[in-house]
Amino acid sequence: MKNDMKKPTILIVDDSKPIICLLKIILGKKYNVYTAYDGFEALNWLTQGNCPNIVISDLQMPNINGGELITYLSNSSIYSTIPILVLSGADDDLIQQFIGNNSNIAGVLTKPFDPKDLLNRINNLLLKNEKAPHNSPTLIP
Repeated sequence: MKNDMKKPTILIVDDSKPIICLLKIILGKKYNVYTAYDGFEALNWLTQGNCPNIVISDLQMPNINGGELITYLSNSSIYSTIPILVLSGADDDLIQQFIGNNSNIAGVLTKPFDPKDLLNRINNLLLKNEKAPHNSPTLIP
């Protein structure tokens, strides 16, 4: 996939191919979109020196689930400032169980979701992060 350095980068982590295809269509014109089918693939992509502006993650996935991925990102000195949007079909109790008290969860959307709501949330997060004084993560390939 060709990366446009001017576009923000979004990492989508979901084991549903239809959801990934839909999100690529919704987000692909405005953002650089990368995908992973579980937390293991997401971590592999991240450890290759990649750092997205936002992560959109499902919770219920094989291998490393979304809760485990979110916990790893939240506890990482490199990735803890990356906002995470949870996109899940799980019920509220299960969502709370998975996400716990992770501070970098910027919001939760339930499936089915409103694409306009998703785009608004992403735009607001990017604007908020532009205004926030913070250092960008330094990654060593």
